[in-house]
Amino acid sequence: MSDTESNGTEAASVTVGYIGLGNMGAPMAKRLLDWPGGLVVCDARAEAVEPFSTKGARAAASPAEVASAATVISVTVLDDAQVRAVVAGPDGILSTARPGTVIAVHSTISDTTAVELAATCESAGVHLIDAPISGGAMGAQQGRLAIMVGGTDEAFAAVREPFGRFAELVVHAGGVGAGTRMKLARNLLHFISFTAATEAQRLAEAADLDIRELGKVVRHTDAITGGAGAIMLRETTARLDEADPWFSILAHARNLGEKDLSLALDLGDRLGVDLPLALRAITGLGPGLGVGPGSISTAFAQEHA
Repeated sequence: MSDTESNGTEAASVTVGYIGLGNMGAPMAKRLLDWPGGLVVCDARAEAVEPFSTKGARAAASPAEVASAATVISVTVLDDAQVRAVVAGPDGILSTARPGTVIAVHSTISDTTAVELAATCESAGVHLIDAPISGGAMGAQQGRLAIMVGGTDEAFAAVREPFGRFAELVVHAGGVGAGTRMKLARNLLHFISFTAATEAQRLAEAADLDIRELGKVVRHTDAITGGAGAIMLRETTARLDEADPWFSILAHARNLGEKDLSLALDLGDRLGVDLPLALRAITGLGPGLGVGPGSISTAFAQEHA
């Protein structure tokens, strides 16, 4: 038997626990119901546990009871305070966890909380990893989540197979806290993009356009181009040398972007629509891409100095 096969067999024999069966946790845990090593579930609401126990999962009354049976435990609760209680409270996981147990926190919490709890767990021989998720309720229902893991190589190896049940992409971001930092960067883009979408809608509405039809176009073309993620391919954000192969590609993107942004700003001026994000983008796009400002943004900055 190869090392890969051996590791897979060993992982499959482990009992998995799941604490927190809400909108995200329930569909994730559902995909572990047929886990070969068995599933133990826990939630403060009996009605959330019942669908799992009727399908063969063991119901636990507390996080401590989960840890008495499981050595890989996922936690999807509301916030830092609940995570602390589940992990290190009086009836928490650490009160019964065996050395080598891996606690995976899927909740989006502070990276400092993750680091602090990991240190507490380490003193008991237990691994805590921060493993926030991206993809929303739809991704959880479809088993298509992305999970960003912060933790040791050993802990990552222990969770890789069970995580594969509910995630299409599992990334080892680095040490404890790195998963949360990656999630925060990802969601920074997400919600700034939402804000940009509201700005685009205001411009479209002022131009007497159907913003629902605009939404159809955005979703269609982003599915083709990859949206903002399409430019996230370099290893660094540093300024590019003009001899770098990426320079011409990203300079082309800058030139197209500056042209379209200047046209949108002109339309906004004529319609009396304030476009603060577009103003920020026309001067920030080129430097952000690592190729510096183009001729259009340079002229724009001089004109508005």
